Amino acid sequence: MGASHPESSARLRAIEDQLVASGLSNYLLHVDARPARHEHLERVHDAGYIAMLEAAGGGTGTLQLDSDTAMCTGTLEAALCAAGAGVLAVDMVMSGTAETAFCSVRPPGHHAERNRAMGFCFLNNIAIAAAHALAQHGLQRVAIVDFDVHHGNGTEDIFRADERVLMVSTFQHPFYPFSGAETRSARMVNIPLAAYSAGKEFRLAVQEHWLPALERFKPEMILVSAGFDAHRDDDMGGLRLVEADFAWVAHQLKAVADEHARGRIVSILEGGYELHALGRSVAAYLKALSGI
Repeated sequence: MGASHPESSARLRAIEDQLVASGLSNYLLHVDARPARHEHLERVHDAGYIAMLEAAGGGTGTLQLDSDTAMCTGTLEAALCAAGAGVLAVDMVMSGTAETAFCSVRPPGHHAERNRAMGFCFLNNIAIAAAHALAQHGLQRVAIVDFDVHHGNGTEDIFRADERVLMVSTFQHPFYPFSGAETRSARMVNIPLAAYSAGKEFRLAVQEHWLPALERFKPEMILVSAGFDAHRDDDMGGLRLVEADFAWVAHQLKAVADEHARGRIVSILEGGYELHALGRSVAAYLKALSGI
């Protein structure tokens, strides 16, 4: 999206470097993503919107879709692979090939609505994965967890009327995309956090709101929009979480998944733009999630 844009390939290199440095990489099965197909996309995005992305992706140079979201010649391919990674991860976890999966992908996806790209997002990776779990594997209850510093407006837009999906989230408010706080329901458990909220406030939101909702819903699979831009070192937002908070929430989700979902958790990277904090946070989250 441009040399100075925070959503860059350096993010994935920072994660990989930290996994290697921490020794975690040796315990992980590394699998290459494969592009999502039209049938995967059309479950959550309008056909006209997909056609627009395909037309825009076939050009040269850079096409600005909004003030901070731009496409270049490689964007569509990357977005298809990011979405396809979620589909593949669901298949692997459902088949028992993997106990759990983390998709280290970009661009992120949770701001992408049915017919709109925004907030660095083009295809809604988590929504595509959830819809695949429902359609291909016949699940009836899928939970989506989102702890990015920004509200996952696109995910809510897509699943607002789908009773098979529970979404629980925390996010800074008021803050971009200025949504979520007014749309809370039994299946959209959106918990806004004030700027400068830290681990205490985050953990309280999880314990008082997420966990009871998840217990009532009894999900057959948990999908996580894993955004690490709520870290205190990340100037993309104003929350104050640290690595221990991401590890803690991984333990909470693992307990729910073990009880109701046969341990099935798929996590997909969303935000996280301070490279050192991102790498450390992902490593802590994966260590807790995998029980290493």
